[in-house]
Amino acid sequence: MADSEENHDNALARRGVMFILSSPSGAGKTTISRMLLDADPDIKLSVSVTTRPPRPGEVDGVHYYFVSDAEFDRLVEEDDFYEWAPVFGHRYGTPKGRIRNALKEGQDFLFDIDWQGTQQLYQKDQQDVVRVFILPPSIAALEQRLRGRGTDTDEVIAARMERARSEISHWDAYDYVVINEDAGECFAKVREILDAERMKRQRQTGLIPFVRELMS
Repeated sequence: MADSEENHDNALARRGVMFILSSPSGAGKTTISRMLLDADPDIKLSVSVTTRPPRPGEVDGVHYYFVSDAEFDRLVEEDDFYEWAPVFGHRYGTPKGRIRNALKEGQDFLFDIDWQGTQQLYQKDQQDVVRVFILPPSIAALEQRLRGRGTDTDEVIAARMERARSEISHWDAYDYVVINEDAGECFAKVREILDAERMKRQRQTGLIPFVRELMS
């Protein structure tokens, strides 16, 4: 009985997923990310490093790691990023840290990054990366969402809209594309994608010894 239980546990062992959500600003990526983190205890947010100053309510080490330009330069020189990119005058990067070791133990990570970061991450860890792009239902709806925030000037919104069109042009570099007409429906589709990716045979690291035992 003990051997059977041990083999069953091994069959459940799997490698973690690097789950990427990208979208133009205002398309709902942050909302869907929060819903996923709240609903699924088995996935953690990959905290990025940034040179921009913290916004009200943001906590260092929770929302971002806030560093100086000099410190960011040092991290780049030491090859301590999976990826990094400039965004609106500041730089953002994904630190390697303990991610690779945690993936071996079955820990999933959520990455809230743009198409440039996605491309860099995929080039370094193709086997672990799952890429999901979230589209707005229309350009008009996207602009309405940005204006509804009430935090940006017309000039900033215009810049975000220009960048959004550029980001949308990279939609076909992703494994999955989901249109966010309704946050609840979009979340449900994203979670289905994550669940399916977790069950892929190549991530079920415990299957080989389990199947060998069945066949012996």
